[in-house]
Order: sequence, then C-alpha cells, then structure tokens
Amino acid sequence: MRPSAEPLLRFVIGGAQKGGTSALARYLDAHPALCLPTGKEGHVFDAPDFDEAWLPADIDARCTALFDPARADALHGDATPFYLLHPRVVARIARYNPAMRWIVLLREPAERALSHHHMERSRGRERWPLWLALLLERWRLAGHHDDFSRSSPMRRHAYRLRGDYARQLDVLLQHVPRAQVLVLRSDHLRADPGACVASACRFLGVPPPPPGTPYPPVFVGDYTPPAGWAMRWLRWWFRRERRALARRHGIDFDA
Repeated sequence: MRPSAEPLLRFVIGGAQKGGTSALARYLDAHPALCLPTGKEGHVFDAPDFDEAWLPADIDARCTALFDPARADALHGDATPFYLLHPRVVARIARYNPAMRWIVLLREPAERALSHHHMERSRGRERWPLWLALLLERWRLAGHHDDFSRSSPMRRHAYRLRGDYARQLDVLLQHVPRAQVLVLRSDHLRADPGACVASACRFLGVPPPPPGTPYPPVFVGDYTPPAGWAMRWLRWWFRRERRALARRHGIDFDA
C-alpha cells in the first residue's frame, strides 16, 4: 500500500497527441505493478471545472473512481496527451506532485499533424484541408488559450501548436527536474515496443516485462498518405519546430 501522505498519481504519459500514447498506456497497464485509468485518459488536470484551490487530497478523491480498485497496490498513472500542451496544466501537476514522473512520446510533427487532422475529419469536426487548417490555426485558436472546454479549438484544431515540442519541453523542465522526464520517440515505439516499454519500466522503478511479451498494434492509422510533394511541403511547414527541438533538446527526427 502507498503511504497515505503520497499523492495517488505517480506518473503521467503526458503527450503528444497521436504520438502513440494509447499504445504505450495499454502496454504499461498490462504490467502487474502499474495501473492506468480504465479509459486511458483521466483528464483530471485539464478538466473544465478544475479548481486551482484543490489540494492533493481533493484531486485524489476525484481520481479514485478512474481506477480498478482491485489494483490499489499498483503504481498509478494517467495518460492524457493534453497535459503536455498547456503550461497551466503542467503547473497544476507540479503542484499536485512535485515528484511526478513524466513520460513524453514525440512523433515527427508533420506526421502527427496529419494524423490529428485525419482524426478530426473522421469525427466530423474539421471541414478544411490540412494546408488551410494550418494557415487558419492562429485565428481559430485566438481567445481560446485558456479554454478547457471539451469543444475548445485548443483540443481540436491545434495542429501546429501541438507539434511545437521544444516550447512544451521548455515549460515542462521549468517545473520538473530533468531526471523526472523520459522522452521517447513514436517511431522507436513502433519499431521496437519491447525496448521502449522496458525503458519506461526502468524509469518508473518496476521490472520490465519478460522476454517474448506481445505488443499488438493499437489504433493503426487507416488513411491514405499524401503525395510525396505534399509530405515534403508539410515537413517544410514544421521546419522551425524541428530545428528548435534539435537545438534545444537534442532530438532530431532525421537521425
């Protein structure tokens, strides 16, 4: 049993959206020493009714219903991609648990935006093609930076903003020591899920799954990739984000 003074949530898979968080959450939740919300995303700290006056005990009381009570002895975590995006949410989590461990999955930003756009189109929430949605994003998000509603443009249409990983990591490392952050790449998770899961387990202080553990694909994209010239244009569009990430955090998607 955890000491009563410790917060319930000890780790988060904080992003990025469409970066493989669902797959990693499922793989970690299968570990007997780890427990994630039954619906994968707890949306605790980005809830529209979150009260900044809440104490850790208040947040824990809100979280309890998200988890299987039979797994009370496991290390509890959350996997909500929006957490990494918003500075206010990062600050909330740091206040709740200064020792929180963050697992961050990053996907090449052009590929991430393409997948995000396809998801919104399939849900009937996006009418514009991606190139136009990217051009319109600044105006669509204007006035909604602190809008945590479920229909907020910050959640649905932040195609470029969600790929600004350097800024997001800058904010995170202002609140959390570097030793409490594990950054993984989505392409590495796809290529060798066992190695990524083992790395995450070591980071969380639990033994890795035994050799031969299966890691079935989760939410494989079913959309047709754009033409080569369109993908080159899209990567060009994210060139500043890619350069900033490599320069400030040493993460180069071309390496």
